[in-house]
Amino acid sequence: MGDTRLEPLVLSDAERRTLENWAKRRKTAQGLALRARIVLACADGGPNIAVAARLGINRATVRKWRTRFLARRLDGLGDEPRPGVPRTISDAQVEEVVVRTLEEVPEGATHWSRRELAKRVGISPSSVHRIWRAFGLQPWRAEDFKISPDPLLIDKIRDVVGLYLAPPANAAVFAVDEKPQIQALERTSPVLPMLPGVPERRSHDYVRHGTIDLFAALNTATGKVIGKLSAQHRAVDFRDFLDEIDRQTAPGLAIHVICDNLSAHKAPVVHKWLLAHPRVQLHFTPTYSSWISQVPVNRPSAPGDTPGLPEIPRLGAYGGPDSGPGVWGWGYAGECGPGQRWSPCRGVRGGW
Repeated sequence: MGDTRLEPLVLSDAERRTLENWAKRRKTAQGLALRARIVLACADGGPNIAVAARLGINRATVRKWRTRFLARRLDGLGDEPRPGVPRTISDAQVEEVVVRTLEEVPEGATHWSRRELAKRVGISPSSVHRIWRAFGLQPWRAEDFKISPDPLLIDKIRDVVGLYLAPPANAAVFAVDEKPQIQALERTSPVLPMLPGVPERRSHDYVRHGTIDLFAALNTATGKVIGKLSAQHRAVDFRDFLDEIDRQTAPGLAIHVICDNLSAHKAPVVHKWLLAHPRVQLHFTPTYSSWISQVPVNRPSAPGDTPGLPEIPRLGAYGGPDSGPGVWGWGYAGECGPGQRWSPCRGVRGGW
């Protein structure tokens, strides 16, 4: 029998459905679900001590939420505002910061700065920064992309990836790339070494002692790299590099070469060489899709400073024309002067 001293707690049908949903729904916060069960138990009748015993909680907890519900109904079951400094930035201001960042550009600029947007919205720059960080917005950053217009994009990708995943029997697959215009730069001041908290520092002006091109071919099965240096980047130089690949590959193997769409790779001199060497077949990557090659030679190969006779480190996997693996470089074959040629030199410090 209920305690007649307690004010009766009567629920409407809508309130009971809401409380039952709060008590049963998995996504409901546990605190709110417990308060809903307390009110439902009190509505079924019985003193506070009986409800507390049934739910395994303190009697004071039952009394608190029973009183709050009778005073404010469903709104009384929510959390009270936390103590501390009240919010100074409204939801409307947060929305304005996000919308302006995504949909507007300030006059005479490419994107909003924290100070400009803070002045426009009427909040501090640090508040703008916190809002940007909360929503993952970085208006000062931009990334590039390129969609290949190659009409044979899918066919070429299947061709190249098929060579990687299921190469033909009795064949060697090479991924070929070039690094043109490697510069031998002599800085006008010595390079200052890296220190804790301070990066390596170089002077921005320099004297250029010449350039050279690097050809590299990666055997996708063994990982061996065949390299060759060239003073120029012409079709005949690419043909000579194909000769080097052909020379270093076992006679009984077919050769599949994966390369990009550079015009030098499709020149008549290369086509004529391929007709004379039927075991070599070229496979071209799609237009603007050199990323599919396994040997992109696109990192700078020169050290920060090459004083005197320049020596440029190259791919560490390339062991030179007549030797085993090791770190090789290149430099002038003699005194500096017009007409001097570059030649490989072993023992150069550095590399990739």
